[in-house]
Amino acid sequence: MIANVGNLDRAARLVLGVALIAVALLSGWAIFDGVALKYGTIVLGIVMMATATIRFCPLYTVLRVKTCRN
Repeated sequence: MIANVGNLDRAARLVLGVALIAVALLSGWAIFDGVALKYGTIVLGIVMMATATIRFCPLYTVLRVKTCRN
């Protein structure tokens, strides 16, 4: 795997991932009362944090996008 996620993109993914998980678990909003949306949001948050951690996004590979310098 070649890194295709840059530093700014990486930071945004980490913040967004944590925010998605926090909102799904702690917000108490009625929209997250359903199991599918609640756990779907949590999974999306985990995926965002994982792609930030490993600096590789499979979707970027398919779309031929690269936000890192190398």
